[in-house]
Amino acid sequence: MPHRIWHLQLTCPQPLCTGSMTKAGLYRTIRRVLEIDGWYLMATEYLECRRCKKKVGGWSQGIIRQLSPTYSCQFPAVLTYKLSCDMRVVAQLRSRTLGNSANRLYNSLREQHSDTWMRRAILYLGICEQFRALCSARQIPPPPQMPPVPSPVWLLTVYGYDVLTRLDEYKARITSTFGSILKMDSTKKVTKKLAGAASDTAAWVTNVGNEHGQVLISVLTCSESAEGLSTMAAGLMRRYRLAGEWEKLVVRLDIWHLMRRFASGVTTESHELYPTFMRQLSHCIFEVDPDDARRLTEAKRPQLEGKHGMVGLTDAAVIRRISREEWRLHCRRRTRGPEESAILIQELLDTFGGPAGRDTLDIPLLDARRIEDIWSTQKTHLSCIQDPPGVLLYTQTGRPSTSRRSWLMDW
Repeated sequence: MPHRIWHLQLTCPQPLCTGSMTKAGLYRTIRRVLEIDGWYLMATEYLECRRCKKKVGGWSQGIIRQLSPTYSCQFPAVLTYKLSCDMRVVAQLRSRTLGNSANRLYNSLREQHSDTWMRRAILYLGICEQFRALCSARQIPPPPQMPPVPSPVWLLTVYGYDVLTRLDEYKARITSTFGSILKMDSTKKVTKKLAGAASDTAAWVTNVGNEHGQVLISVLTCSESAEGLSTMAAGLMRRYRLAGEWEKLVVRLDIWHLMRRFASGVTTESHELYPTFMRQLSHCIFEVDPDDARRLTEAKRPQLEGKHGMVGLTDAAVIRRISREEWRLHCRRRTRGPEESAILIQELLDTFGGPAGRDTLDIPLLDARRIEDIWSTQKTHLSCIQDPPGVLLYTQTGRPSTSRRSWLMDW
């Protein structure tokens, strides 16, 4: 009750009215608010404009926006059309990591609501037993049914309303912090969805995002050439220079694009050795984190001993029995370094450039002249694909440890 209790001077929330608001009694609607372990009821006052006679509830956004942070931060809930949600519940949806989803929150709320309702039902039945001891003929009604917890879809809707109330705060954060790692990539999937007059007006959409998952800029172009993206890149560089952050950026080459440059040196991608060549090329660039490999080997050994009876296996024997899916699921990868990658790629090209690079019809995989030109130009870029020191390229997405290399891997 901002006017009745706090005695705040409020103006009419109507766009063309500047009249002051006065008390008009209690608002007849009482809202039921979802809490962590139950529900509570919330009431408000009716406010009436002295000039236009328009009446609004004290919890309307037009009134709340006029309150200073001292008072607005005390508003306890996010209101939707029928139900309302306490801010302590909404706060649990703001951190969307480590499996913290709307379904997880829904299951947690349902468990806590059930536990609270059961304790209250036991208390109710215990008190009723005392009355029955005094009057045996008295009939005791059963406990009321537990109100159902709203669905995960409703929880996401409430979270969307909460985001809208803090939209200015998010804009300020994005403006002040552009990020220190940028990822630029192009796709045709978005432009294929264009319809109407916009159909067939663009072939590519290029997005630039940062390590916080924020899209800094997005442009539509007719081609993926540098001419179409030079204006976008110049504008982005200007934004960072004005913010004094351009010198802090680390520029890296997308590893996938580097590998595609080598792929252009094959005679045909339908060659039976092409998948093997690309897999070995990836192995020349990446290596498994040794600490993760050691922990996986230690975990795999007792599994083999207990389930298959394989006792006395060496580390090499255990490693041979670890599947590719287990390596991908439990072990992080990192770049080897430009010197080691250069040696391994040279050995790979020498191997596939010889008899081992021909299929059963004696067709070579690599075009000798093209692959030589590509290697001579791309070896200078090996230092541009290395992981920057001190930057975490993995995020934990759930338990058990199902870490994945984030999009920062491919720049």
